[in-house]
Amino acid sequence: QVQLLESGGRVVQAGDSLRLSCVASQESLSMYTVGWFRQVIGKDREFVATVMDTGTTYYGDSMENRFTISRDNAKNAVFLQINSLKPEDTAVYYCAATRRIGARTNQNNYDYWGQGTQVTVSS
Repeated sequence: QVQLLESGGRVVQAGDSLRLSCVASQESLSMYTVGWFRQVIGKDREFVATVMDTGTTYYGDSMENRFTISRDNAKNAVFLQINSLKPEDTAVYYCAATRRIGARTNQNNYDYWGQGTQVTVSS
C-alpha cells in the first residue's frame, strides 16, 4: 500500500509563502486522488485541496486563491503552495490518498494518510 510523507512545514511570518510536499513510497501515486487537509488542535479536520489522477483540482470554499495544489508523477509527489500566509493558516497539514471514485472533499473517502507537517504562521 502507498505510504505518504509530508514535509515543508515550518514557522513563517504572515505574508510569507510556503510549499508543502507529499512524497509517496511503496507505490506510484499516479493512479490516486491526493488531497491536503489541515487540522487545528480541538477543531475538525478541514479540507484544503485535492488533485485527481486526471489532474483536475478542487479547493475548499474558504481557501480563497492562496492555495495551489499540483502533482509531479515523475517525482511521485504532490505539492501544496500556500501564498500570503495568515496566522489562521496555522495547523498540521496532512496529505491523503485514495483510489475511490469521486472522493474529493470528504476525508472519510481517503484511505491512506501521512503523519502531517506543522505550519505555524506568526503575526
